[in-house]
Amino acid sequence: MPNTSDPSECLISSLTDQPLLVVLRPGSNDYQNTFESTRLCHQLDQLVGAGVLHVELAWAFHPRWPMLVDAIRERYPEVRLGAASVSTLPALQQVANLGLGYAMSPLLDPELQSKARDLCCVLVPGVMTPSEIRSAQALGCSLVKLFPASVLGVDYRRQISAPMGDLPFMIAAGGLRCTDLIPWLAAGYNAVALGRTVFVDDALDPGMKPWLGG
Repeated sequence: MPNTSDPSECLISSLTDQPLLVVLRPGSNDYQNTFESTRLCHQLDQLVGAGVLHVELAWAFHPRWPMLVDAIRERYPEVRLGAASVSTLPALQQVANLGLGYAMSPLLDPELQSKARDLCCVLVPGVMTPSEIRSAQALGCSLVKLFPASVLGVDYRRQISAPMGDLPFMIAAGGLRCTDLIPWLAAGYNAVALGRTVFVDDALDPGMKPWLGG
């Protein structure tokens, strides 16, 4: 049984149930208008309606970014909301202050990881090489984000698993589409992160719905 008092294990358990994360990046319209009238809200309505559980809101140096976080949590209390693109200490501090469940970083930064532990915040680092994966494990990271996954290819995990042995919970991210969900999960990746490719002309890609059971 997972240790439900450990936030990393809670995230792993949730992603095991639904191994998908969707990353949304706010645009200028999302900051300037009431939340219900924004494109971001329209996208989230579709995602939540389809049953998506894990959503990452890309962090931005904008005074209204925390307000978007609050609006999303109020409208979609069932969503496990995290922050994407966290690569600085001020960004990490704000994520922790807002009480978000987790954050993703495009890089592996020991100082950021140390600060995340102090803040009791799950910060999933971006890794690309076997050395980075091992370094992340040495820093106590039980989850990593393989980034950019599309550059490394679907066979990358298989190629490194034999010489490296035990690997952490691995999220494939970067340049993937909904058609990649089944082959990448079948290749042993524990979860897949998708971005703007989940939408086609502002409508949810029809290929997502069968995968989510819709």
